[in-house]
Amino acid sequence: MKLSILMPVFNEEARLADALKEALAVDYPCDVELVVVDDGSRDGTPSILAGADDPHLRVITHPRNRGKGAAIRTAVDAAEGEYMVILDADLEYDPNDIPRLLAPVLDGRATVVYGNRTFGSHSAYSFWYVMGNKAVTTAANVLFNSYIGDLETCFKLMPVQLYRSLEIRSHGFGMEAEVTGKLLRRRIRPFEVPISYTARSREEGKKITWRDGVEALWILGRERGRRVTR
Repeated sequence: MKLSILMPVFNEEARLADALKEALAVDYPCDVELVVVDDGSRDGTPSILAGADDPHLRVITHPRNRGKGAAIRTAVDAAEGEYMVILDADLEYDPNDIPRLLAPVLDGRATVVYGNRTFGSHSAYSFWYVMGNKAVTTAANVLFNSYIGDLETCFKLMPVQLYRSLEIRSHGFGMEAEVTGKLLRRRIRPFEVPISYTARSREEGKKITWRDGVEALWILGRERGRRVTR
C-alpha cells in the first residue's frame, strides 16, 4: 500500500522546514509520498519549498490563496497513493502518530481512521477553542446518531478514491465538517485512535476562528438534510 500525506501550506515559513523534516523522517510501515500544496503563500514559504530535496516530496503551487479545502482538493487530485492522510504544517500534530492511524487499516479492522485529540492545559489553545470543537462534534453526533470524539481533527486517513467520491466543495476549514458529515451520511463511522496534539497560539499563526465553527454547524445541518449518495 502507498500512503499519500497531504500538506496544505499558507505562510508557514517559521515552521515549514521542521514540518517537512519531521514528516519525512518517520519510519512508515508502507511506501509514502508527501504532497505539499503552497496555497499562495506571501512569506518565505516558496523559498523553503524550492530548497527542499527528497524523492518522496512533491510540491504544487496555487498562484493565490484559495483556502485549506481547495489546497486539499488539489493535493487529492495529484495523489498517487491508495490511501491519504492530511498533515498540517504548523507542528500541532505529530507525524509519528501516522503509523498508529495506519495500523487498523493494515490489520483489516478499519477503512477510515481519525486521530482523536485529548485536550489538556498543555495542548489546548483556549477554553473557547476546546468548547467550540466539542460543540461541533456533539452536533454531528446528534444529527447523525453517531459517537465520534473529534470532528475537527486534521488526521483523517481514508482511501483516496473515497475522498474523491465525497466531492468536497468547502474552500476553507469547513471541509473538516463536510468530510465528516458526508461520511456519517453514508453510515461510514471512523475508527478513532488517540493522538498527541499541541495547539499553537494566535500570535504563532493559528488561523481558525469562531466563524469557522458557525460555518461547520451550518454545513453539518446541510449534509444531514441531503439524500445519501454513493
